[in-house]
Amino acid sequence: MTVAYAPYRDARRVAFTPTATRLAAVDLYRTDENVVLSVDLPGVDAGSIDVGVDGRILTVRAQRTAPSVEGATWLSRERQSGAVVRKLRLGESIDTESIAADYRDGVLTVTLPVAEKAKPRKVVVAGAASAPEVAAE
Repeated sequence: MTVAYAPYRDARRVAFTPTATRLAAVDLYRTDENVVLSVDLPGVDAGSIDVGVDGRILTVRAQRTAPSVEGATWLSRERQSGAVVRKLRLGESIDTESIAADYRDGVLTVTLPVAEKAKPRKVVVAGAASAPEVAAE
């Protein structure tokens, strides 16, 4: 029996098979006061978004449901549906008690306050005397 060579047959099957859970795309940056996480969640109902902290693990979960049209025959269905999850390990410098989240225009913004002990500060040097002033002649 002869089998035709099809190097992409399995890749196609994996690429076009819906998965149960996908990673959400994120951006992450830090200011002096906060670490800000932006998560792309287009088409997600705000009520399905769950943000939780367990110890030092931040978890973002959301559910995107596929639209159903009674009596329709789908010609193309490229928008993915299902669960979206992202987990991040938080450092000791994050105040996990004051985390806030906001969802607008398909983007979830999670604000992670930097703990007071981790914020930049000025250190006073003890014993440093100012240089003697020299009078101009």
